[in-house]
Order: sequence, then structure tokens, then C-alpha cells
Amino acid sequence: MDAETIKKIKPGARVRVFEEKGYFEGLVIARKHGSEVGSTFTVRTIIAGVGVEKVYPIHSPAIAKINIISSPKKVHTSKIYWVRKASGAKIRQRLGVSL
Repeated sequence: MDAETIKKIKPGARVRVFEEKGYFEGLVIARKHGSEVGSTFTVRTIIAGVGVEKVYPIHSPAIAKINIISSPKKVHTSKIYWVRKASGAKIRQRLGVSL
């Protein structure tokens, strides 16, 4: 994965992560440890009415590619865990992105 894509992975961004078996699309709610070897990002989505989160290592060989679907206009915090309790309309209003 190139450095430009890694910089675009930030909380509030909609991403599509292509894995070996398919892809996982959702909202990035956390990014930890910058660009170090052990850095990770957490992606959250709703599947069949249940919230599902996956934590991906940035430098994982299991990730084929990452598409950035949309970026937020402004996010004031580095971890947006409040998304877990908020409704879709509230998330769109505060982040300015479509879900």
C-alpha cells in the first residue's frame, strides 16, 4: 500500500478494504499508532441490523487494496467511538459524509 493512501485513512472516512475473500466497506472510527509497523485502523458497518467492527493492521499482507470512498470535511477527534451509539442521521449531520 502506498503512503498516499495510508495518509487518507483517517477517522470519519468511508473505505472499502479488499481482503482475500472479498471486501469490507464501512466507516473508519479509529486510527492507532500512526504509520509504524504495528499501526491499525478500525472499520465499522451495520450488517443485518448488527454493528460489526474489524481492526486491520495497516501493513498486513492480507489486504489487497483499500479504496477511499469519501472523506469527512472536518473531524475534531482522533477516535469517534460515539458512532457506536448514534443513529445514521446524527452521524451524517456531524461528519458531513454519507453512510
